[in-house]
Amino acid sequence: MCKPDLVSLHQSSSSIRWRYLNPAYYLKRPKRLALLFVAFVSISFFVWDRQTLVREHEEEILMLKEEVERLQIELGELKHEDVVSVKKTNTTTTKIDMKKMDGLATDPIEAQRREKVKDAMLHAWTSYEKYAWGHDELQPQSKNGVDSFGGLGATLIDSLDTLYIMGLDEQFQRAREWVADSLDFNKNYDASVFETTIRVVGGLLSAYDLSGDSVFLEKAKDIADRLLPAWNTPSGIPYNIINLAHGNAHNPGWTGGDSILADSGTEQLEFIALSQRTGDSKYQQKVENVITVLNKTFPDDGLLPIYINPHRGTHSHSTITFGAMGDSFYEYLLKVWIQGNKTAEVKHYRDMWETSMKGLLSLVRKTAPSSFTYISEKIGNSLIDKMDELACFAPGMIALGSSGYGPDDSSKFLNLAEELAWTCYNFYQSTPTKLAGENYFFHSGQDMTVGTSWNILRPETVESLFYLWRLTGNKTYQEWGWNIFQAFEKNSRVESGYVGLKDVNTGVKDNMMQSFFLAETLKYLYLLFSPPSVISLDEWVFNTEAHPLKIVPRIVPGEERKPSNINVRARTRKEGRFGGF
Repeated sequence: MCKPDLVSLHQSSSSIRWRYLNPAYYLKRPKRLALLFVAFVSISFFVWDRQTLVREHEEEILMLKEEVERLQIELGELKHEDVVSVKKTNTTTTKIDMKKMDGLATDPIEAQRREKVKDAMLHAWTSYEKYAWGHDELQPQSKNGVDSFGGLGATLIDSLDTLYIMGLDEQFQRAREWVADSLDFNKNYDASVFETTIRVVGGLLSAYDLSGDSVFLEKAKDIADRLLPAWNTPSGIPYNIINLAHGNAHNPGWTGGDSILADSGTEQLEFIALSQRTGDSKYQQKVENVITVLNKTFPDDGLLPIYINPHRGTHSHSTITFGAMGDSFYEYLLKVWIQGNKTAEVKHYRDMWETSMKGLLSLVRKTAPSSFTYISEKIGNSLIDKMDELACFAPGMIALGSSGYGPDDSSKFLNLAEELAWTCYNFYQSTPTKLAGENYFFHSGQDMTVGTSWNILRPETVESLFYLWRLTGNKTYQEWGWNIFQAFEKNSRVESGYVGLKDVNTGVKDNMMQSFFLAETLKYLYLLFSPPSVISLDEWVFNTEAHPLKIVPRIVPGEERKPSNINVRARTRKEGRFGGF
């Protein structure tokens, strides 16, 4: 019997399998063709259905994520605390929408007063736009602009964040266009490092933090780079004047070559913030070195004289004061600690500030017969019974810092802040115009008498009322602020803006609308009648020109970091100009 050919059997099996791939096979067998078609359609539908479901799920997940983010933002807007507790660690912030603010207000009196302050800002700003656009300040009586700060548009830049916070969008956009198209810092002008920093650098950074518009950050970097050579001294204590075009720095002749304490120690907030937002640590390093130098010889009472030698970094024999030329140095010790999220890295700022507060207690005295509490000045071992209105920032500073103490000291310092605020309010109430003079003297049996009798629209007292209202909730401070605002309306409002008074006793007017009236006085009054969540003290820190800066994580020295994306003479501390007298 013959055996089958294995090769033939293999070829026969292969041909049977391949015939299923031959279309002719199915054309001869229509039932099998129909079954194949049904199978193909079913498999195709199954695959398409799975892909569609996956896409739908992905879209639903994306929508849910967006909704969660929206709810988180709304929750953050609604949450606020009554005391300062800076816990902000996120470096990314969206553009701040101030239009939502009015919906948060519940008190109709507050809303009405807030609108009155907004109307005052509109009157001041419209007058500036009409008669002094692009100039530093407006002279309302003569209806012209003057360049008190070298033609840097000081009032315009100082007003940016106030316009934004008040929701004056059209005015803000016109100002923004001027900054983008016309602001030029390449000027052969000897500028005050202090004034330029607090007004221009601070104003631009605040506008950036609020709006997220990068043009403001670019301009802030430009002017800061022009100021930096002022810190190139043997000690690192900066010279206080610098030529913006050539970079030549020096001190004013009337200081005997010394640098001024406040002028040298009031750039930290702005330059640290600039380093955070640009990722370039050079700005922070320059200003923090100043504190390092001063800390080496910091006195036991924490009170530094107003003159510092820029070559040796040591202080000279001169006045100790919380008024002109000393004030904001102490303010920034506290506020850099807040800006730094109160971490161990910035603890030395808080330690220095607490030491200075012990020294401040040694300057506190009371009048007779009314027991007004005031902060005296000191020369050598002698106390001088004098207090500047400029020193009326101190009640707000002390209240702001009181929460960092234990319960007993916290209560003690808050009480002191409230007593000092009462004195400052009476600086206003004690004159016929209900506006404060520039400084006051205290004599036994006479309580207070006005010394220098002009008023140049200063903000310090309403600044402290704002802090005390935010931190205590006591509406008395709102009432005091409203009374001061009404006094400004009665005595300082004119057809083309607001002016100061040459004499608070007679009411004779000057011819100058100070830029800080729009930057500070009106802003603090507006916030005094706004909900606490508007520019929350948990998330923002104000520079000494009332420009709010967003609190973000610090740059550690030597650390490489990407830029933060934030889409959101008494010649210191807003000295004022008297050319209109």
